[in-house]
Amino acid sequence: MSDERQPTRRPGGRTARVGAAVHQAVTELLGERGHGAFTIGDVAARAGVADTTVYRRWGSMEALLADVTLTRLNARSPMPDTGTLEGDLRTYAAGVAREITGPDGLALLRLAVALSGPGAEGTQALDTLVAERSRQLRSMFDRAHERGERAPDTETFVDLVLAPMYIRVLFGGGPLTAEYVDGLVDRLL
Repeated sequence: MSDERQPTRRPGGRTARVGAAVHQAVTELLGERGHGAFTIGDVAARAGVADTTVYRRWGSMEALLADVTLTRLNARSPMPDTGTLEGDLRTYAAGVAREITGPDGLALLRLAVALSGPGAEGTQALDTLVAERSRQLRSMFDRAHERGERAPDTETFVDLVLAPMYIRVLFGGGPLTAEYVDGLVDRLL
């Protein structure tokens, strides 16, 4: 038997601290300068890490931006499990509305739009973000099916609930009141 010890990873250790610092730096720079107006060097300097650390972990600006967007969405709009599809949909939609109308919500939406622009890396990053969010939504809908509830498909949910909220925020089409968001869910149901 080998007596070699494998290094142990500590959740919350240096890797987590670096990730949090880099994510915070990206969020701040997005708010201050907007998408496309800063470099990985700017992010690294703001986060207090070396450029190579950012490149090694994320590989490209597009991958970093997609990771920041997905992480923020997951942290602020987690998949609820209230015990009913209606409860899950209302809770999730309200969480998304809070996230996209929050202090850096518009910047995150604009970032997602920017990632969909030309370029293979941006497209791949956006595809990864959309695939992960779709997987999470399907898990909510699968739970509903297991309880015997009739659930929509992901595309219908996006079209009838998420897209109208995103459009309102991106183009200033009006506030996302609780009544408006509940009305979107009512229409879906």
